[in-house]
This record gives sequence, structure tokens and C-alpha cells, in this order.
Amino acid sequence: QVQLVESGGDLVQPGGSLRLSCAASSDIFSKIFVVYNMGWYRQAPGKQRELVVSITRTGNEDYADSVKGRITISRDDANNTLYLQMNNQKPEDKAIYYCTAHSQNEYWGQGTQVTVSS
Repeated sequence: QVQLVESGGDLVQPGGSLRLSCAASSDIFSKIFVVYNMGWYRQAPGKQRELVVSITRTGNEDYADSVKGRITISRDDANNTLYLQMNNQKPEDKAIYYCTAHSQNEYWGQGTQVTVSS
């Protein structure tokens, strides 16, 4: 069992920056990111949930074309925290952002709201 708690969502102006965090915890694993592949998804109003970026246990990253060059995933393995640095925000980035952990099972956080508006 893995618990994921996202934070950092906020209102940001177009062109601005925001960093989301995902705190992961487990009763079984002390080093969650060596066991689970991680990812950030988002769901905009009226749209399907989509993958923003994923990172494997070995650190391979895969970004959606729509965010390449603007969004960066990183992780703090010692503290089991996943980050999403979002720069040059666009109105279409407005969504609820979810952190996920995948292995034999799949876990989701509750999401954090990002709004991009002037």
C-alpha cells in the first residue's frame, strides 16, 4: 500500500511558474521510488485524464508533447517526494494534477488544482 499526497496547486498567471509536490509513504517500503514507477497525470474540466510525465524506477523520463520544454519531473529518493516543476504556464495547463505510483498495483493521490489565469 502506498499513500500519495499532492500539494502546491495554486492560481498562477500565464507565463508564470509553479512547483507541485507529491509526498509518498508506505508501511512496507522505505525507498518507494526504487519499487514503483511514478507519474503525473492531469484532468482538465470536461476532458479525459492525460499523462503529463512519467519516470521509471531507473530514472527514465517520458513527457507529453504538450509540456516538453516547460515541465520537469524530479524526485527526492531519500524523502520519497516527487516534484513537478512547471514553467511558462499556459491557460490550457489548468487542471487537477494527480501523482501516481505503478508496480503490480496502481495508486493515485487526491489531486491538486492548478489554475492558470490572468
